[in-house]
Amino acid sequence: MNFSSAPQLKHPVFKVLAQYAAQEGIEVYVIGGWVRDLLLEIPSKDIDILVLGDGPALANAVAQILKVKKVSVFKNYGTAHFRYKDLDVEFVGARKESYQANSRKPFTESGTLQDDQNRRDFTINSMAISLNAANYGALIDPFNGLSDLEKGIIRTPLDPVVTYNDDPLRMLRAIRFATRLDFKIERSSLEAMSQLAPRLSIISQERITDELNKMILTEKPSRAFKLLHVTGLLEQFFPEMIALQGIETRDGKAHKDNFLHTLEVLDNIALNTDQLWLRWAAILHDIAKPPTKRFDKIVGWTFHGHEELGAKMVPRIFTRLRLPLDYQMKYVQKLVRLHLRPIALVKGSVTDAAVRRLLHEAGDDIEDLMTLCNADITSKNEFKVKRYKQNFELVAEKLKLVEEKDRVRNFQPPVSGQLIMDTFNIGPCAAIGTIKMHIKDSILEGTIPNEPKEAIEEMLRIGATMGLIVHRQPVLSE
Repeated sequence: MNFSSAPQLKHPVFKVLAQYAAQEGIEVYVIGGWVRDLLLEIPSKDIDILVLGDGPALANAVAQILKVKKVSVFKNYGTAHFRYKDLDVEFVGARKESYQANSRKPFTESGTLQDDQNRRDFTINSMAISLNAANYGALIDPFNGLSDLEKGIIRTPLDPVVTYNDDPLRMLRAIRFATRLDFKIERSSLEAMSQLAPRLSIISQERITDELNKMILTEKPSRAFKLLHVTGLLEQFFPEMIALQGIETRDGKAHKDNFLHTLEVLDNIALNTDQLWLRWAAILHDIAKPPTKRFDKIVGWTFHGHEELGAKMVPRIFTRLRLPLDYQMKYVQKLVRLHLRPIALVKGSVTDAAVRRLLHEAGDDIEDLMTLCNADITSKNEFKVKRYKQNFELVAEKLKLVEEKDRVRNFQPPVSGQLIMDTFNIGPCAAIGTIKMHIKDSILEGTIPNEPKEAIEEMLRIGATMGLIVHRQPVLSE
């Protein structure tokens, strides 16, 4: 197969590479993901150039011809990179690798094209296209990667036990590619993963989590988690997720498999958002169900308080998985803590007071919370799901109306602590917090409107009940 007439190979980067290679008498190839995506007819902006020789030297020479000013050279890896217009171009010399048992970082030495293809992770990533004059555009495919691509198979070029033992991160990459491309992983590869799952311990958590996040951002992330589970990889770094799995029956009463339910919620939410942290909220929304599980002879299985305990578990999980601990963690924590609240409104009568409190606590994340809760409506009973979703639309409309009327999202009570101190001639004390909390609750409960005049009147009233004496009459301008 030859791609010399393919429009992609007429790009200036390839033209310059071919001309320079012919001039200098060196062999150059484009290899890996760009070739795979070309065959899949997927646009790709990442080009990996393989040279039988010095990769950084070739990068500098080509960059000079293309008038690229900045070339990044990574001496430890023998690679170089530059950006040309909208393309990221990486250069590497052909090499062969050998590994030590306690590290995924290989010893490398110069090698042939075949050596370099041997070291690649999967057959679909081992294909190369020649940029040399003698056979420009020729596909070089020693492991039948094209056939695997057509059949939708993830397979390693060499024995999978060797490939995964050398670099265990490849096991996660296999699952990511299988999920992203909707491919099957060859049976011998799956068996090797199950055998070598404990080898994941030599991989840094940051690299594991990076692969996991890429899986979570795929079109149907549940497939990745099922593969991680069946191979034993998931339990190596996410035991809380494993604990969700299974059904227990007592006195004829059973609870659902919360692992499968979580994956269903994750897939549901993936249909509506590609926001990573909202997808993480879906993954963790029921994470505390195992430790809160109880059996009641009358009502059956309960998971009381799993939302609060789950919120407390989020920082620990984020810390261990090396996920960010700032606003992303707090955002997920908030959604986990509040995820039952809209559902409770669906089940019962929707009062303005309940809606105000939810709006105030969720703040600007209320729409994301509603997206999560809508995804959480799962049942084999289609009538039940339809009824819940119809009620959910009523809740959403109520949220909109109450917000427009009362403006309680992210609100602060109209009465400040300074105004309370000036009015009653008191210093900082517990009474100030009591008055502010009372006014806030009164607004959320709807007993007074969210207006300064009414809030000041309530401040004076509650102050009097506490025995405070007005020192100076408050005015609205304060």
